[in-house]
Amino acid sequence: MSKQLDLVTLTNPHSPAAEAYRTLRTNLTFTALDKPIETLIVTSAAPDEGKSTVLANLAVTMAQSERRTILVDADLRRPGLHDIFGVANERGLTTMIVEEATLDHPPLLETGVENLWLLPSGTQPPNPADILGSRRMEQVIAALIAHAEIVLFDAPPVVSVTDAAVLGTKVDGVLLVVRAGHTRREHAQRAQETLERVHVRILGAVLNDAPRGVMLGGY
Repeated sequence: MSKQLDLVTLTNPHSPAAEAYRTLRTNLTFTALDKPIETLIVTSAAPDEGKSTVLANLAVTMAQSERRTILVDADLRRPGLHDIFGVANERGLTTMIVEEATLDHPPLLETGVENLWLLPSGTQPPNPADILGSRRMEQVIAALIAHAEIVLFDAPPVVSVTDAAVLGTKVDGVLLVVRAGHTRREHAQRAQETLERVHVRILGAVLNDAPRGVMLGGY
């Protein structure tokens, strides 16, 4: 892939922001020493909080640690990972839902980052929550795990639709992105309550767009 991806973990790997993503990767690793995390959702409380960018950068750091990583766009309403990586969105997750052969041969796309593959959303369906909550989705997740060490999912905001909560019951955990100066406290609380109500494991939260001083850039 000739296009330079606009992700801080690639464009400025020695920056405080890139180091913050590596710290996040380390924290997730030590969160589950007894049973390593194989499947993880990154979502947000409300729209426009940067969840997809956070997820893409986290995926890059996972791949840079020599872990075979698959990034899945499970935001079937407003998919955006194909734009971030500059690839087509013709086949992807929804293809695996309807085509049996794709369980053995997922339509993964190269990202230009070693050890990192992307499964775009594919054609947008009329019933995203039903698809993500289906038995077939469990089969798709199992098939993807067979091809990677960790599978990361992008999902719609929790307070907007039920998709993240539904999918969250099928994975090892959820990471919630909140944006400094943007996320409303009540939205974050409602997102937490919604996920906990269906017994989704919340691994933690990521503060996005934090002021530079918060990141201790001097060190």
